[in-house]
Amino acid sequence: MKDTPNQKTKPKFASLRSLLIGFAATIALATTATAQKFEGLALTPPMGWNSWNTFESNINEQLVLDTAEAMKANGLLDAGYEYIVIDDCWSMRERDADGNLVADPEKFPSGIKALADKLHAMGFKFGIYGDAGKTTCAGYPGSQGHEYQDARTFASWGVDYLKYDWCATGTRDAQEAYTTMRDALYAAGRPVVFSICEWGQNKPWLWAQDVGHLWRMSGDIYDCWDCEQEWSRGVKVILDRFHNLDPARAGYDGLGQFAGPGGWNDLDMLEVGNPGLTLAEARSHFTLWSILCSPLMAGNDMRSVTSEIVEILTNKDIIALNQDPDGVSGWRYRIEPGKYETFVKPLVGGDWAVVVLNTSDETQEVEVEWHRMDRAFSGRYEIRDLWAGKDLGDTDTNLKAKIGSHDVVALRLSKK
Repeated sequence: MKDTPNQKTKPKFASLRSLLIGFAATIALATTATAQKFEGLALTPPMGWNSWNTFESNINEQLVLDTAEAMKANGLLDAGYEYIVIDDCWSMRERDADGNLVADPEKFPSGIKALADKLHAMGFKFGIYGDAGKTTCAGYPGSQGHEYQDARTFASWGVDYLKYDWCATGTRDAQEAYTTMRDALYAAGRPVVFSICEWGQNKPWLWAQDVGHLWRMSGDIYDCWDCEQEWSRGVKVILDRFHNLDPARAGYDGLGQFAGPGGWNDLDMLEVGNPGLTLAEARSHFTLWSILCSPLMAGNDMRSVTSEIVEILTNKDIIALNQDPDGVSGWRYRIEPGKYETFVKPLVGGDWAVVVLNTSDETQEVEVEWHRMDRAFSGRYEIRDLWAGKDLGDTDTNLKAKIGSHDVVALRLSKK
């Protein structure tokens, strides 16, 4: 029996279709295999400055440059604060005719690339803000549906850091949204630290290690010690949230177990130097963010910063706890209800950090009984007070100290 034309062409069509399906699958597999976040970045928690906490929408090119100049003059760049990040409200309200993001020409008359070039020339790295939804939190264009286009734009401007928010996302899946932008950044080819800012609603600590370099675990910080509003939280509220979410194994208190070099829990930007905190609270805030391995992103007005705040932000011994190359987060070891809390953190070379926070409204007399801390470490250690800058003997003798309200004692223990 002779083949009909349909019988002759059908096998050929089927073979071509199979070939195309196989080719598409190969491309998809290759894309999946190569899609990743940029490795080798944020091996220690990022340090820098972000515009939002003080300036919100009132940002412009000159403010950013003046901030960078002040940070150089005050020693913050030398201390490690390398990222200058502009937050929401930098763009026009609409994309251009080709769908591209456009900087507001009144705020940034030289353009974003020129600003990034100037910051790079000063020794800084440049960060910008985006959103996984249709709009940003302030109603500017978001990146949903434009991820690859925006990533190419950011790369062409010289962006080194992207803070990516979670407003106007509707029913979108968080892991999908952030993975899409991760892949877009990687495809654009410029290494970018990817900051996941979805407020901890979708437990990013469980999935974000392969997606971003840091992930928020709470709503926005506010410059108060122990207050809470609809979206804003004080320092102590965020601290407690860090320690009470998903404790995964007995005896380990907090989210630190999910973090490490290349991926960090983000307790949000620093309020050090802003008016809602006392000097003691600012010191505690900085110390605790440091031992919990949160990124240290200053959020104050650097142009008018006081010497006391500069002293806090540039304390090299406290920064060393945060930037410890082993990248092990500290945790809350002991609570004396209504009085004080003790935190510990292992450090490179067998050293330890021990921090005692006075949680009360009055000065507390504290005694650190070293033999009661043998679940964390044992043996004899020399003690260094990191805020007073002096040696305090060794752990053969209990440590007694008076700690002011909401203040801390921060110690480094070195093996004798």
